[in-house]
Amino acid sequence: MRPAGYRGQGFSLRGEKNRFVLPPSFRKVFADNGDDNVLCLIQHDRYPCLSAFGLSRTDSFEELLDKEEENAVRRNHEFDRDLRSMQLWGFAEAAFDKSGRFILPEHLGGLVGIDDNICFLGGGQFITLWDINKLAAMGASFAGPHAACAALADEARAKAKGRGK
Repeated sequence: MRPAGYRGQGFSLRGEKNRFVLPPSFRKVFADNGDDNVLCLIQHDRYPCLSAFGLSRTDSFEELLDKEEENAVRRNHEFDRDLRSMQLWGFAEAAFDKSGRFILPEHLGGLVGIDDNICFLGGGQFITLWDINKLAAMGASFAGPHAACAALADEARAKAKGRGK
């Protein structure tokens, strides 16, 4: 059986105790995949954002390395398996509670400009985490996801304002 995939968008403001909230639709995928409540976080290799996934995804890392190496050989490109392995396995773990609350490691947020908000974008086997302004700067290719996150951000800010934050 194929693991459940992450899809859609979500948004979280930094809340009390410096915590963000993983949206319910993404928490459901963790549960469906049999993952513990651990968010694996790493800097995305091409975009100014973070990638996140559940621990079960690590089961496919050796197969992924094999495929990437085969592709590099076929194209006559160099492939540094050790470096790529470090990139895959170099993630940080952030536990989240039943409500999805987690603390983003500061060093990771600083790498990609995440400060007081996170836009979550589903990407199948992973989630990307963006600062809304960084997402807006990505241009037309990201206009749809940005529009969805901007609407979610407006709702979250209105709700927070109503609570006196």
